[in-house]
Amino acid sequence: MATPRTEAAAPPRLWDPLVRLTHWGIAFVILANALATKGGSLVHVSLGWAVMALLLLRLVWGVLGPHEARFAAFPPNPRAAARHLGQLVSGRVRHYPSHNPAGALMIYAFWATLAAAIATGLILTGGATPMQVAADKAAVASGDWSALIREDGGDEGDSPLREVAGEVHEVASNLLLVLAALHIAGVFVEGRAMRRNLVAPMLFGERRR
Repeated sequence: MATPRTEAAAPPRLWDPLVRLTHWGIAFVILANALATKGGSLVHVSLGWAVMALLLLRLVWGVLGPHEARFAAFPPNPRAAARHLGQLVSGRVRHYPSHNPAGALMIYAFWATLAAAIATGLILTGGATPMQVAADKAAVASGDWSALIREDGGDEGDSPLREVAGEVHEVASNLLLVLAALHIAGVFVEGRAMRRNLVAPMLFGERRR
């Protein structure tokens, strides 16, 4: 639970470069893979590996980064989140030096869902890297199907694990879009209640009045 001093502290006017990079990078990959790529394609798999790197980088930064980026600055606290939402409805919004409690819960839910999508994606592709996917597609295009025969000789296409992974991957991917929409709505509502542009600190910072 945040202390009164923490609750009165002003939020950052500019997030650090790595937080901004991972935030917008993950947002781009989620939208691109959901709306503009085909599952299993080279671009889809490449973006999947890219978002895994971005997520891992952000998690490491949650330990090594500046105070407002660290996990300790926005611990998951459902009771504090509910209290914050109540304050938001009443118009008495408190400021936090990092993410507010409701935003913090959203972040952890988003990261967990993203991790599930990444893990199931790796299962569906057999952990193939973008280079392996490109090589396999080139082999198929040339008519050399032997390149697709794995050393274990097993047929993983119909395995129960892959079937479950496919279902979970689809659900997680759709849930990410729902969470992203809720996040945007929350930023809009919070910004109006605080009379402050909450997008600017995640872009180029905002000027002091």
